[in-house]
Amino acid sequence: MENYTMEGRTYRYYGQEAPLYPFGYGLSYTTFKYQDLVLSPPVLPICANLSVSVVLENTGQRDGEEVVQLYLRWEQSSVLVPRWQLVAFRRVAVPSGRETKLSFQVAAEQRAVWAQDWRLEPGTFTLFAGGQQPGQQTRAPSEVLSARFTVTGAARPLRGC
Repeated sequence: MENYTMEGRTYRYYGQEAPLYPFGYGLSYTTFKYQDLVLSPPVLPICANLSVSVVLENTGQRDGEEVVQLYLRWEQSSVLVPRWQLVAFRRVAVPSGRETKLSFQVAAEQRAVWAQDWRLEPGTFTLFAGGQQPGQQTRAPSEVLSARFTVTGAARPLRGC
């Protein structure tokens, strides 16, 4: 085997074709609302970690659990990258009519791309937070919020941070 790229071999690289059962697929007996997605800082140095918070509210009549998922998208990259990549998830129990604020850390390593070695690159990124993948079509409605952040500095090997 000489071609080690994942293009056309895994759903993350299929382009517009969606997987039959994507990560987080399933039913719930309640509904959830996502709000107040905050990225801090919105402009960060190349080796810095990103802090993320989002508020999850159970708007249904029953207590329920939601798998909160964070996905990262590179807006420009020097190499082929997935459409988006799962960078964090957490199963959260939320009583009916209540809300909870969740905090996550997205480490610099999670933005690294493979270009003969793991490298960090500057640029603009989009972070998605919700109960499903961005753009996923499901029978049960679920929101996906998004926010952009910028990484500054010169590209460097990951081990240089």
